[in-house]
Amino acid sequence: MTIEQHWLTEAYRIPSPNFDERPEPSDLSLVVIHCISLPPEQFGNDYIDQLFCNQLDPKAHPYFEGIYQLRVSAHLLIKRNGACTQYVPFDKRAWHAGLSSYQGRERCNDFSIGIELEGIEHLPYTETQYQQLAQVIQCLLYTYPSLSKSHITGHSDIAPMRKTDPGASFDWQKLEQLLG
Repeated sequence: MTIEQHWLTEAYRIPSPNFDERPEPSDLSLVVIHCISLPPEQFGNDYIDQLFCNQLDPKAHPYFEGIYQLRVSAHLLIKRNGACTQYVPFDKRAWHAGLSSYQGRERCNDFSIGIELEGIEHLPYTETQYQQLAQVIQCLLYTYPSLSKSHITGHSDIAPMRKTDPGASFDWQKLEQLLG
C-alpha cells in the first residue's frame, strides 16, 4: 500500500468538491475515525459517495431529506468488505470533524485526516475493515512522519457533545494490536 501525490494508490478515487486548503499544509498530526451508513444501518450502496459529492437525492429515502444539503467529506471510506474510496487528497482539508477540539486545539479539520468506516455505532465492524484500517494507518504513518500512533481518536472524542461515532462497538484494542 502506498500514497502517491497524497492519494492512496489502492483506493478508488471519487473526488469530492467539499474540501479546501489547510491553513498549515505540513501540520498533519491527527487521525480521526468515524462511521457512516446511509440510510442508517444500510450498507453496500453508493449513497455515501453521493453525499460526499453533493449528489444525494432527497427523494431516494426519507432520511435523506434532512441531510442532502450538507457539504461534508472525509478523506477515506473503508467499506465493510475492506474496499477503500478516497474523496480528498490527504494534504487538503476534508470537512469531516465539524466543531471539534483535540487536546486543546480547535478546528480538527485543519490538522487531521478523517477516515470513515461503513458501519453504525452499535454494530460490530468487520475483521476486514480492521485489517484495512490498520494498513491504511501504517501507510499514513510512514508517509507523513508528523502523524503518530498516539494521536488516533474517534469523532466522539473530538466532538463529545455532538457525535458518538465510531461508537462502543469499535474495538480500539484490536486496532492498537494490529498497528503493533
